[in-house]
Amino acid sequence: MKKLGILLLVVVILVAGCSSQEKAKEKAVLVNKITAAEAKVMIDGGEDLVILDVRTQEEYDQGHIENAVLIPDTEISAKAPTVLADQNQTILVYCRTGRRSAEAAKKLVDLGYTHIYDFGGIVDWPYEVVK
Repeated sequence: MKKLGILLLVVVILVAGCSSQEKAKEKAVLVNKITAAEAKVMIDGGEDLVILDVRTQEEYDQGHIENAVLIPDTEISAKAPTVLADQNQTILVYCRTGRRSAEAAKKLVDLGYTHIYDFGGIVDWPYEVVK
């Protein structure tokens, strides 16, 4: 009887471990890394999406992608639930060089957003910006 209890405990631990790993893999898949060119195609395609700039207000004012919504990366957790109400909407995330956009994309996934595309930094954006 004692051996059966130990065996059941081992099975439960293995199943729980596999479940945690599968959830981690699912989250990793939810952040899609794309190029600026791929982001431009999505934007021009007329799809209902949000272009999310996660830089500072000052950086945004110096030049941003047309129709981009500004939520600095440090404010994602506090502001995303109200500014980005639809967690299933496609969100294209960018910053200056790509570091903050990657962090912000992960935060969005952790908050439950499901269609996140990180296209890096505006320094790699060869298209027009609004100043």
